[in-house]
Amino acid sequence: MAKLVWDEVGKRLYETGIERGVLFPQDANGDYPAGVAWNGLISVTESPSGAEPSPQYADNIKYVELMSTEEFGATIEAFTYPDEFGACDGTASIGTGALIGQQARQGFGLCYRTVIGNDVAGEALGYKLHLIYGAKASPSEKAYSTINDSPEAITFSWDVTTTPVPVTGHKPTSTLVIDSTKVLPAKLAALEDLLYGTASNPATLPTPNEVMTLLAAG
Repeated sequence: MAKLVWDEVGKRLYETGIERGVLFPQDANGDYPAGVAWNGLISVTESPSGAEPSPQYADNIKYVELMSTEEFGATIEAFTYPDEFGACDGTASIGTGALIGQQARQGFGLCYRTVIGNDVAGEALGYKLHLIYGAKASPSEKAYSTINDSPEAITFSWDVTTTPVPVTGHKPTSTLVIDSTKVLPAKLAALEDLLYGTASNPATLPTPNEVMTLLAAG
């Protein structure tokens, strides 16, 4: 049995950044058939909740400890958002260039990428693909202020809740992460062709079961 070693060369890993955001508006069937690029994405703060212990007592002792269901939420911050996100944010068009608010909010999926680095390759080591399913955006505060001698661009922020989707052999989930340093390049390329689209096919968000099948193929 090998002795433990800390901070070996090439194993000082870190994760940073966010890029290549893709919005997937949900259709009436619950699918995500047409993704669009999300420019100006600043951050996605993932905020899981639940999974809290609930101790049960019997015979004057702790008999068992049950765990509450875990839920996945997030906060999205951006300088701007795709036109297609308007329906997800509760707006609807009543004419060219005219929008009304306080409408029904469309569900959506989201994909974004974070960078994996280490002490040798830096930020060229790899990346992680983050997929979010069954998301709904809550109404958000928008603050508009005067232009002054220290101008700043307005940022938008949305709190997001999710509804988990089925996964064969596992509990339902709202989130999936793929590590490029551990997935075969050909399978990763096939997955990214789905997520980002090709010259002949639109961008789509595959279900966790479809991702699982793709990564297991061959």
